[in-house]
Amino acid sequence: MASTFRGLTFDAHDAHATAVFWAAVLGRDLAPGASAARAELLDDPVEHAPRIVFEQVLDGHPVHGALRLDLVTPDLTSESDRLVRLGARRLGRVTAGTSWVTLTDPEGNPFDLVAAA
Repeated sequence: MASTFRGLTFDAHDAHATAVFWAAVLGRDLAPGASAARAELLDDPVEHAPRIVFEQVLDGHPVHGALRLDLVTPDLTSESDRLVRLGARRLGRVTAGTSWVTLTDPEGNPFDLVAAA
């Protein structure tokens, strides 16, 4: 028997605020009952999008691991500008072969926005 991928869980200082940011980035809705302690994005079976949960870290120190989301967009400049307006922070841009921008969400978690080929 093998395990099955269910989704992702992120540590956060404020689970609700972080979930609101990612819901706007990904065009998804928050599940009912979202709070500062725990928030979840609704599954998107049409897009086969994974479950994403945000949980408050009680000691106030989220663990930043090696996990990094990669998002794809047909318009790298416009989409990265939109994400910055939502609260992301740009860390850098790479334009060798495949172009991408590395950003962080409002809690400092890095992610990459990659230009569609």
